[in-house]
Amino acid sequence: MPELTRRRALGAAAALAAAAGAQTVAVARAADTGHHGGPEAFDEVYRGRRITGRAAGGGGHHHEHGAGYAVFIDGVELHVMQNADGSWISVVSHYDPVPTPRAAARAAVVELQGAPLVPLGMSMPQQ
Repeated sequence: MPELTRRRALGAAAALAAAAGAQTVAVARAADTGHHGGPEAFDEVYRGRRITGRAAGGGGHHHEHGAGYAVFIDGVELHVMQNADGSWISVVSHYDPVPTPRAAARAAVVELQGAPLVPLGMSMPQQ
């Protein structure tokens, strides 16, 4: 058996850490996956805002991106999209991908800082 050196010990520790990290990500994604291979539905109050998400039926914007998932903040639709790597983005936090639609809704609530979500295609009134 080869002698255990500091280099081999560190290499083995790094390999174990990488494997554990990959397994943690896989478990987290599997836990947020519904019965049909899509994300699980959710309905919760996060930082005082009601966020919901569920599989979207029919065509429209979501079907074009293959997400088939609808997310709402206080009843107003938050447009979300799944990236090729499995991460999710929203129209509010487009440059900050997250692992699930629930995380996208939570990130949008944080980004909105209490402001109402304006439906896509509508403009804010002039003050």
